[in-house]
Amino acid sequence: MTLNLLYFARLREALGVESERLDCEAATVDELLALLRQRGPSWARELAADRVFRVAVNQQMARADTPLADGDEVAVFPPVTGG
Repeated sequence: MTLNLLYFARLREALGVESERLDCEAATVDELLALLRQRGPSWARELAADRVFRVAVNQQMARADTPLADGDEVAVFPPVTGG
């Protein structure tokens, strides 16, 4: 399946990528994150379980067990605060 991935704010800067199309067999958000962590130290560090970030699938907030389907848009971003 092909996913359209988007990275925002500090994640975009730390990972050095704004967006990408990824062919993978990840069935859930958790499986996708595990796959991305394997890309190297900066990926493992930024997407570690103890780091604060959010994931949205097709512009809906997602949990670790959210299923993924071919063509889904997956956005990864830090939480936004306002003032």
